[in-house]
Amino acid sequence: MLDQHDHAACRAGNVFSVTCPARYVLDVLADKWALLLIHTLAHGTHRTAELRRQVGGISEKMLIQTLRRLERFGLVSRRAYAEVPPRVEYSLTPLGQSLSEPIRALDHWVERNIDELNQAQRTFEDKAVEA
Repeated sequence: MLDQHDHAACRAGNVFSVTCPARYVLDVLADKWALLLIHTLAHGTHRTAELRRQVGGISEKMLIQTLRRLERFGLVSRRAYAEVPPRVEYSLTPLGQSLSEPIRALDHWVERNIDELNQAQRTFEDKAVEA
C-alpha cells in the first residue's frame, strides 16, 4: 500500500518515485520500437505491413506487441475492417499526437549529433582497452 507521500507523488506524476505508475509508462515509452512507431504514425494512418517496411528491423511479433502496448495507454488507435483479406489500420490518438513532437525532436537530435555520439563511444572504448 502507498503511503501519503507516495500517493501524492503519483497524482503529480513523479517518475522518480518507484511506486508511481508514471514510471511504468515511461518504461514503455523509452522502448526504441515504441519511439520509432510513434514517429512513423505521426505522418498518418498505416497498415501493419507498411509499419514493418517503415520501421526496419522490427519483427512481426514485436510490432504487434508494441502496438498493443501503445494502444493500451491510449496512444494508438487500431481499426479492423471486416474484409477478406482482413485489413487493420493504426493511427495516433490525440494523446499520441501530443507525444509525437517530443519524440521527433529526440530523433532529429540523435540524427544531428550521431557523429559526435559515435566519436564519444569510440573514445570511451579506446580508454577501456588501455585500462
